[in-house]
Amino acid sequence: MKVYRDVSQFNVAKPILTVGSFDGVHLGHRKVIDRLNEIAASKNGESVIFTFAPHPRVVLSPQQNDLRLLTTLDEKIELLEQAGVDHLIVFSFTKDFSELSYTDFVRSILVTQLGIDSLVVGYDHKFGKNRKGDFEMLKGLAMAFGFELEKLDVLLSDDVNVSSTKIRHALQEGDIARANKYLGYPFRLNGTVVEGQKLGRKIQFPTANIETSDPHKIIPGYGVYAVNVLVEGKTYQGMLNIGTRPTINNNADHRSIEVHIFDFDQDIYQKQLELKFLAKVREEQKFGSIDGLRSQLEQDKLDVRHLLKNL
Repeated sequence: MKVYRDVSQFNVAKPILTVGSFDGVHLGHRKVIDRLNEIAASKNGESVIFTFAPHPRVVLSPQQNDLRLLTTLDEKIELLEQAGVDHLIVFSFTKDFSELSYTDFVRSILVTQLGIDSLVVGYDHKFGKNRKGDFEMLKGLAMAFGFELEKLDVLLSDDVNVSSTKIRHALQEGDIARANKYLGYPFRLNGTVVEGQKLGRKIQFPTANIETSDPHKIIPGYGVYAVNVLVEGKTYQGMLNIGTRPTINNNADHRSIEVHIFDFDQDIYQKQLELKFLAKVREEQKFGSIDGLRSQLEQDKLDVRHLLKNL
């Protein structure tokens, strides 16, 4: 997949394109992407996704700090490449661009600069200033500017529409099973190992404290989780606790993220880790003594090993 951050560098003979945030690149998005690739193959064209960075809300509502995303841009790029997309345009979202009308966006960027052959949109596609662009308007623009248009129906999973919003809600509730089902892959979190209080080491459960790499990345709800941990290209099993962080830092929601990696004893301070969430084990608890905490952690380890063995 070729990635463009400047549309002037784009030069494709027959672009079959779709536009959107694609946060999470979940099963609903995969339906759009699969159809995009099908059309591109049938027309001897190439599939193109047009997305934005930063997220529009970062530009339009900088005073708000509640934006939580399922994927960082790097994660999104990797997932889109895995989905078989030929080209990805990462367009710089600015205030000036936000003032562009839907008609002007289609005419000046999609048609004039990119030369689209076909446009594929999802069932709820809206775009342009104040999100006034919709499918009915788009049909008129397709006729006027001479490109083909296809609208896809909503993807249903157990009679529930798959959407980024519903996956975020599932993660906030700690419902990893539902989130992963809708994503089509295990939710993941990337971050750097930072200094902690080293309390876990004193009770034979050393943990790596994680600072997330993107302040807008969503963090699942409080609790203990079974995870796979990728360290320097090697995967380990582990159990992870998400809890209350007493001091403010760069983490979204100021939550602490601590992972105990099984069968692992290396110095990884300032190293990058990737966490893949596989199941929730229990809710966060407070304990009246160190012995009570240690006893629960020993049980958690048994539970997590059992869960991971049967996944």
